[in-house]
Parts: sequence; structure tokens; C-alpha cells
Amino acid sequence: MADFIRRVPGTEGAVLASSDGVRKHSYGLSIDSADKLSAISTALCSLAGGVRDIKGPADGRVRQVVVEHDNGLLFVSMAGPGAVLGVLASDSADLGAVGFEMGQLVKSVPEHLSTPPRLRGPSVDDRVH
Repeated sequence: MADFIRRVPGTEGAVLASSDGVRKHSYGLSIDSADKLSAISTALCSLAGGVRDIKGPADGRVRQVVVEHDNGLLFVSMAGPGAVLGVLASDSADLGAVGFEMGQLVKSVPEHLSTPPRLRGPSVDDRVH
């Protein structure tokens, strides 16, 4: 991600999160900001997934969500099975270029971006009985 941020003009920070909002990797952000951005990014992907219920097909997936804010831009995309990529950019960043480069990143290293499902351990109730 460091190379991505250095190479793509206008980008400022990035986070890779599991689809349940847990930060896996970040660059250019404090730990607290990266954790918040992880939660926001996965929530946006989840909300955007509701479009498939309206538009179909049932197996459609979110490719990208862009949020324009007075202070900049947030790009969010699925980054492989169980993973979400969020990128903060300045308001002067080229939307098309950032979106394209995110797509290229996701295609180029999917094995490093996916998050395997977590196995559920025994609950407290399971251990008591």
C-alpha cells in the first residue's frame, strides 16, 4: 500500500480491512484513524451491497463506493474474498485515476488482500456445560 500511496497522485492514506471491519494493514494513517477508516469502509461496502437487492443479479458485487467530502475523497472497494480496501485522497485527486489504480492493485495481488473467514471458537455458554 505504501507504493500505491506514493505512486498515485492525490492519495493520502489507505487501509485494508476484513469484511467485518478489523484493520489488517494501513499506510499514511494513525492507528486510531486506520481503525476508524476500516469500520467506515466495510460499513459502506455493506450498505452499497444492498443495491444488488434492488438491481440484481443476486451474485452482483460492489466494485467501488466514492464519498466526496469538503475535505477530500474516500474510495472503497472490495479487495478480495472477505477484504475491503479504503483509500483517502485530497479533493484535487483524479477520481478516475484513483479508481483505476485501486482496481489494478486489487487485481495484481488478490492473494495478499483476501481475508479467510474466522473460525468461531466455543462460546462461554459452550464451555460452562
